Amino acid sequence: MEHVMEEPDLNESLLERILSSHNMHTAWRQVEQNKGSPGIDKMTVADFPSFARENWKSIRESIKTGSYTPMPVKRVEIPKPTGGIRPLGIPTVTDRLIQQAIYQVLMPIFEPEFSDDSYGFRLGCLKKRVWVHFKFPVFGPRDCKF
Repeated sequence: MEHVMEEPDLNESLLERILSSHNMHTAWRQVEQNKGSPGIDKMTVADFPSFARENWKSIRESIKTGSYTPMPVKRVEIPKPTGGIRPLGIPTVTDRLIQQAIYQVLMPIFEPEFSDDSYGFRLGCLKKRVWVHFKFPVFGPRDCKF
């Protein structure tokens, strides 16, 4: 995954970096690669480019003005291998793109501030490694690529 954090321009706001063409294209490549099911709006990843060509300017403007509202998350239940069900939320492709774009800009800024013992949703840190760290602390954070 490519991270969009070159030399930051101190005159450029975080929002401008998030909405930059380069960052949005990088985010789109990641969303496209992840594929995923349609959200509540039923739009597929394959359908998104034509939608974006017609609507991106207004979506971008609504983000800039603070009036953008994410769509509700589609709720589905998937069976667990051990029995039972697990609830899953599926955002729309548009919201996945926006979330990815935000992540790409904020992650390099805030990642260095996380504690070495903080594992939730950390890049390069597998659940198995977290378990190993707590069961056998000697193998801790060195196994995670922070």
